[in-house]
Amino acid sequence: MGNHWITRAETGADIPAIREIDLAAFPTALEADLVDALRADPTAWIEGLNLVAADEHGHLVGHALLTRCHIGDAPALCLGPVAVRPERQRDGAGAAAVRAALQAAKEAGEHHVVVLGHPTYYPRFGFGRASAHGIGVTFDVPDEALMALTLDARHPLPGGTVRYAAAFGV
Repeated sequence: MGNHWITRAETGADIPAIREIDLAAFPTALEADLVDALRADPTAWIEGLNLVAADEHGHLVGHALLTRCHIGDAPALCLGPVAVRPERQRDGAGAAAVRAALQAAKEAGEHHVVVLGHPTYYPRFGFGRASAHGIGVTFDVPDEALMALTLDARHPLPGGTVRYAAAFGV
């Protein structure tokens, strides 16, 4: 299996495959249902910011989703879910999708991204501990699991509480 990934924004034709990826990658349908709910929310969904990773044959193997959130009053993006078919995990598809999503966000003029995730995975993309910037959430999470990133050094991370899209339920 090669490690060359084709990354691009999702199309309408990709939606069933993305749901299949989420159902395969996670133990329950929670994340797949979350993606569907976010896609239906015009205040959260941003066209072009659900990036897929396809293999050399064009088969989708993973995706990384960025949706609107806020840090205090400042608009930001939330990264997640990030999912890869189990048989292709640890092949670089997830990393390729995340890098493509962050690049697409930067090109769209976005400045800030938060992620709640594995503290040894996301720092490779430039994420650091959110609390170091005065960023927090209203629910209990390990401090090292909430991370933030600025996509443009001219726009430092704002401090404040992260407000997620309603579909997240927090």
